Amino acid sequence: MGASSDIPALRRGLAVLRLLAGRAGPISAAAIARELELPRSTTYHLLTELVSAGFVTHLAEERRYGLGVATFELGSAYLRHDPLERLARPLLRRLVDRVDTTAHLGVLHGAEALYLLKEQPHRPQTLVTDVGVRLPAQLTASGRAILGGLPPAQVRALFPAARAFVDRTGRGPRDLPALRRLLSAERQRGWAVEDGHVTPGFASVAVPVFDHGGRPVAAISLTIRHECEQECGQDWPELAAEAVQSAAGLTARIGGQPGRGN
Repeated sequence: MGASSDIPALRRGLAVLRLLAGRAGPISAAAIARELELPRSTTYHLLTELVSAGFVTHLAEERRYGLGVATFELGSAYLRHDPLERLARPLLRRLVDRVDTTAHLGVLHGAEALYLLKEQPHRPQTLVTDVGVRLPAQLTASGRAILGGLPPAQVRALFPAARAFVDRTGRGPRDLPALRRLLSAERQRGWAVEDGHVTPGFASVAVPVFDHGGRPVAAISLTIRHECEQECGQDWPELAAEAVQSAAGLTARIGGQPGRGN
């Protein structure tokens, strides 16, 4: 075991990695020192060690530092362990036992919602939202729960034109202004609602799950049978409250924190 004096250095090194991971591109050592409030000598020592270990790369011509190959290797190993699914499964199972309806864990994959987990009640429902299925993100509650926490520019990049808006049932946003209005309303409410946008006769509520930076990385959703000739404006707060509890639990389990407003 190393001396206890090594712990502050470890924490500072991790802080450097977190800072680099949160930036769109490489940054200078001076910027790292300033943002982390570290002495420049300490910053250069940390960077030298991280570069040597492969976790940081030094772009000498630009006098900047970025993430190294070793961080990619760690990320790839993390994904191979299916951590999100493993951590979410017991939470989803307990959620289904409480509300007696189908629950999903979904993530954003481009402009689509990708379903990673599905837990069903003892009397299962027949749904198109199965594990591995991808659906247009702007139509699904899961997709919009995540989209609502993204920067407006990122949403615009995912849906640059009207042709990006898929129509399945005649319901749901059909252009970017309509999507933005819906995302704003759902963000203020705290959960997304989908009423027949994906499959007639079914509705869903979904709540985002956040990472350590308050960014949405997944969503937990509940789907129920519901039919109405036109969207009737129901938002199922009691059901959403159950999803909120499970999403908060998963956020805590992955070391996340509540989302930041946009």
